[in-house]
Amino acid sequence: MSPATYDLFSRQLAEALARFLEPGEARAESRCWLEEGLGRNRAWLAAHGADPVPPGDAAKVEAWLERRRQGEPWSYLVGWAPFRGRRFQVTPETLIPRPETETVLEAALEVGRRLKVLHASDIGTGSGILAVSMALETDWDVVATDISPGALAVARANAQQLGARVRWFQGDLLEAVPDPVGLVVSNPPYVDPADGPALQRELAFEPRTALFAEDRGLAVATRLLRQAWTRSAPACVLEIGSGQGQELLARAQGAGWRRTVVHQDLAGHDRVLMALR
Repeated sequence: MSPATYDLFSRQLAEALARFLEPGEARAESRCWLEEGLGRNRAWLAAHGADPVPPGDAAKVEAWLERRRQGEPWSYLVGWAPFRGRRFQVTPETLIPRPETETVLEAALEVGRRLKVLHASDIGTGSGILAVSMALETDWDVVATDISPGALAVARANAQQLGARVRWFQGDLLEAVPDPVGLVVSNPPYVDPADGPALQRELAFEPRTALFAEDRGLAVATRLLRQAWTRSAPACVLEIGSGQGQELLARAQGAGWRRTVVHQDLAGHDRVLMALR
């Protein structure tokens, strides 16, 4: 790319991204690069489209393009991702937040308020989106765990930046959580390893342990349902994969949970398992 003005720069960027993305996705992502990466929003571009592009902006975008061509997700390039109207720092130590995880948060808030819980545990917190959001939107005592020290460092930084009070513990599932565990909330790994080769290439950059679970993607959710029941959690709210609902309902009931339901996302896919005593 050798742009003379921002108008030309915008067109060239969209064309460069369209060489490996769908045209609509390329146009949307090019706007993100300009707005979120360079701080040039639409109003600014409308007023300054004829301005020359400084070498620093051009060099930055060229470096991003090279990494993006290899499949690295945009959120890792810019260093953050949005969730529930907030910016969360992300690194290759953490999953990139997805909009569908808001469905899990909404379910957790609804169940927790209905049960009048005082405590909540976010298991496998990653960048901390669920723990931080619960801490900011409720008066609950929120704790969060992750097996990855790198992920916990990112989550702590996000909590500090956003002003959320969360207690952090490193460990596997509920092992490090003190009593009472309260409402258990989690976006556990749920992708079947057999599906790995068919996934979009961007996922290869995200932490494998946060994506894949044995037993067709069900192993971690199954363990967590059993642990949460044993630890007297009043309820468990889990993000799950498409098509996993019926099997996990049966497993939750087998673990002792008496009231179980699966909610679907806007696309009609299984997304949230809710288990109550």
